[in-house]
Amino acid sequence: MNSENTSRSATRPYVRPRNDRDLDACVRALAAVHERDGYPVNWPERPGDWLAPPSLLAAWVADLDGEVAGHAGLSLAGTGDVAPGLWSARAGVGPEATAVVSRLFVAPGARGHGIGRLLLDRAVSGARARGLHPVLDVVASDTAAIALYERLGWELLAEVEQEWGPRQTVTVRCYAAGG
Repeated sequence: MNSENTSRSATRPYVRPRNDRDLDACVRALAAVHERDGYPVNWPERPGDWLAPPSLLAAWVADLDGEVAGHAGLSLAGTGDVAPGLWSARAGVGPEATAVVSRLFVAPGARGHGIGRLLLDRAVSGARARGLHPVLDVVASDTAAIALYERLGWELLAEVEQEWGPRQTVTVRCYAAGG
């Protein structure tokens, strides 16, 4: 067994709260994700602000070998968020009983370490610690993310069309965490 394989198998990612010093590394990772996968669909004019919206409750990064390898946010439901309304209608509560898992991505070079699952688990536990039910939406063409959510037991609430601009209609799948 060579040393490269040994060090790779010994590497374990961990998730920690995001801090302001992480934002530049998060933007670089997000740019790589956008280039490879097209997420986000529309590149934000100010990606650092996009990662830190006013509705943000918490954000985490995955660290792999001292580098930011992924990101997840947890936000209050906002205007245009469909998943909170769908889940709350089913549960008989208001959308304020939900938290939206958002800005979830893993840098292309860090994939295959279970980072998406770690980040999603941390966001879910963050929502539940606040007494909120986690929901999310995902562009219907993002089959890798959809497969992750469904493998982890997220419940599909609906597939809906959203207007993201005067000439842009996007199909999104809305999910709620199981349990």
